[in-house]
Amino acid sequence: MINPLSTGGLEELLNLPRLERGWVWLAGAGPGDPGLITVLGAHAIQQADVILYDALIDQALLKLTRPGAELIYAGKRAGVKSCRQSDISRTLVSLAKKDKRVLRLKGGDPFVFGRGAEEALTLARAGVPFRIVPGVTAGIGGLAYAGIPVTHRDTNHAVTFVTGHGVDGQIPDLDWNAVAKGSPTLVLYMARKTVGAIADKLIAAGRDADEPAAIVSDASASTQNVLVTTLGKLGEAAAGTAPSIIVIGENVKLREGLDWIGAMAGKMLEPWPLGREHLSDAS
Repeated sequence: MINPLSTGGLEELLNLPRLERGWVWLAGAGPGDPGLITVLGAHAIQQADVILYDALIDQALLKLTRPGAELIYAGKRAGVKSCRQSDISRTLVSLAKKDKRVLRLKGGDPFVFGRGAEEALTLARAGVPFRIVPGVTAGIGGLAYAGIPVTHRDTNHAVTFVTGHGVDGQIPDLDWNAVAKGSPTLVLYMARKTVGAIADKLIAAGRDADEPAAIVSDASASTQNVLVTTLGKLGEAAAGTAPSIIVIGENVKLREGLDWIGAMAGKMLEPWPLGREHLSDAS
């Protein structure tokens, strides 16, 4: 009988590709819960000779490494002395050129505000073969763990993902009037320090200061905390929180009926807080 947890078992059951020598795989580890790693991501951890891992991945994932694998911390945290991006990219190239099987393990999804594209472009310029292994991004998976759906047909038919800061660490130079009007739901990444100023811009552009908002800290981890507030109070509410994903929109109200983690702890849910339950599957 095939053991699905073994490297060989996974390959045979799912016809998974091998991480070959001289290759770099850029993989997403998900937003926090180690169980949210993809099968292909776990497969890569089991095969790699060297793993460069980020600050926000769950350390339990590193227990999947094979004997003798080298682990290199390559985390980047706001406000903390971190590895330079250029050094990380050069290290990936150097290790691949030494015929190593290299895994770059990043939190969330490497192509969603994760600098994975920068690293992949460096590999491409150096002639190093690579594979992208997408992961569960916090703006979707983390909110799901908070009981907040990114979309619901009663609240929004569009969602906008926005980074909270640019390369210089300041609010990104965006058309905030367009952002405010572009979709009913906004999801902000890395915005703890700038969300107050962002909220001011959104309100000035016409968003209601009383619009529901939520701050999900340590999304999907055992230490997850969800703070429901309003757009106008986001700046004050975000001060001092742990790494967070922030959502603005009417779909935040759905948490009252969808907080499944709270329900496991005995919380009484209030289904359909928007006051309408669909009885048919019609679109």
